[in-house]
Amino acid sequence: MVPRLLEKYRNEITPKMMEMFKLKNKHAVPHVEKIVVNMGVGEALQDIKLLEKSMEELATITGQKPIMRRAKKAISNFKVRQGAAVGAKVTLRRAMMYEFMDRLINIALPRIRDFRGVSEDSFDQAGNYTLGLHEQVIFPEIEYDRITRTQGMDITFVIKKAKNKEQARELLRLFGMPYKEAKE
Repeated sequence: MVPRLLEKYRNEITPKMMEMFKLKNKHAVPHVEKIVVNMGVGEALQDIKLLEKSMEELATITGQKPIMRRAKKAISNFKVRQGAAVGAKVTLRRAMMYEFMDRLINIALPRIRDFRGVSEDSFDQAGNYTLGLHEQVIFPEIEYDRITRTQGMDITFVIKKAKNKEQARELLRLFGMPYKEAKE
């Protein structure tokens, strides 16, 4: 079964992007290559069970088993030793990526309290977009009663073939990303 957003990308977004940016080939249209969901758990240094619980919740949210991230360097000010477990990461591609993006844009983001949209300024020079969330309870897969502590996460949309930030911004806007209204 083809994900809804993939179908939308092929049938609606690609023609609009080709017309808008005057692209002659549909393969030159920017596309989302992967989505990386990263969860840093600094408190795992004292209690590894917190990291295990966060990894379990991340697996529930994304539908894919996360990998444990370890510290590359020792940082004495933060009491971090080299090789200590400090977080979890999931890389989503293809169908899983589109399903996650659909749930994020249409279900999870509108559930944020006092939500007015996401920032348009979070693009890097390559056109990748990074979104920070403060708590995991906005996802409907997470049961609020079973949460021991709220945990934030970073979600990065890796966009390929975007010549500039405007193309990447327009691609996500066409997918339905709710940007903040410009102040006048």
